[in-house]
Amino acid sequence: MEKVCQFLKDAGTYYLATVECDQPRVRPFGTAHIFENRLYIQTGKKKPVARQLNANPKAEVCAFKDGVWLRVSGKLLPDDRVEAKKSMLDAYPELRGMYDENDDNTIVYYFKDAKAVFSSFTAAPETVTF
Repeated sequence: MEKVCQFLKDAGTYYLATVECDQPRVRPFGTAHIFENRLYIQTGKKKPVARQLNANPKAEVCAFKDGVWLRVSGKLLPDDRVEAKKSMLDAYPELRGMYDENDDNTIVYYFKDAKAVFSSFTAAPETVTF
């Protein structure tokens, strides 16, 4: 899981895919953080992505860096604890201008039953589960 998190951070931007009814939705994200041995991302509760994940937690992340791409699939489940939100925001202090662990908007999600696959054109795929 640490390797997955570090790859997402090193890539800088990754793309999160969710489903809205029968329509896939993809958007750029940039937060990846490990808290209590879980991989977390962060967004705002008022955003469409939060509504989509709450309706259907199945999601996939894709990132690319230096000829290697990473796909992480699984369920993204909300964690509304202040401690989880604070840990994320402490790791990404630049978000504090928009979010606070005590507001009614900040939400963090963690991957459950995740499968991560590192792929390239020059090496066999490597799979990590967590």
